[in-house]
Amino acid sequence: MEINIEKIVRDLIDTFLNAGEISIKLRKDGLIKKIKSDNTPVSNGDMEVNKIIIKKLKELTPSIPIISEETPENKLTKNLKNFWLVDPIDGTYDYINNLDEFTINAGLILDNKPAAGLICAPAKKRMFFSYGIDNAYELIDGKEIKLDGSKNFNKSKIKFVSYSDKIKPEIQKIFNKLNVKEYTRMKSSLKFCVIASGEFDGYVAEPRACEWDIAAGHAILKHSGGSVTDFENNEIIYGKKDFKNPSLILKSSKII
Repeated sequence: MEINIEKIVRDLIDTFLNAGEISIKLRKDGLIKKIKSDNTPVSNGDMEVNKIIIKKLKELTPSIPIISEETPENKLTKNLKNFWLVDPIDGTYDYINNLDEFTINAGLILDNKPAAGLICAPAKKRMFFSYGIDNAYELIDGKEIKLDGSKNFNKSKIKFVSYSDKIKPEIQKIFNKLNVKEYTRMKSSLKFCVIASGEFDGYVAEPRACEWDIAAGHAILKHSGGSVTDFENNEIIYGKKDFKNPSLILKSSKII
């Protein structure tokens, strides 16, 4: 598909920053919360951010289908190759409980692989984006800082993020193999960004969550020189049945 990926991503940055500001304002005003059929929480903030992001995506790429966690459109379409994956608020628990790790996410999938990603962490005032190999950035004080996963790397003190404080035996085996010495719990897609930036070195998870949870982060980490595979070292392909994730190993550019 012939599109100008860099231009699309850059045209989305202000929309993401604006959606982030609105998410914080809605939280300050008091969120309206519900429990979805899968027993996970959702709020009017999730839905408002979803509306803002999808409206802009439709303007910029009208021919590319959008799959969002919070809407049913296109989820039953078979053999998707080129599409957007949107998670308007990843880490809704943090969002509704006044914690800071929640993120706003959109990943562009072309030929079933991540081609671009945008992640905004509004409460942390952090904005990440990527549009190709060696083109992954964080916007800091209006300046684009290239993400470098080798920064601060210390092979005798490898630091991972983890989904839980309790590490399962299968994951501990991988930690041992990679010489992981310490880990910090982090639940949202921010984990991809802090690995891409060199703040942490990796992450391991058994099959859980869905493609919209990881697409944007996968693009950002991959484009910073890092990798995202399953436990068997297979590449992650998008557009799978029910959009379910396999096992995951995230690595910074330094430990590939």
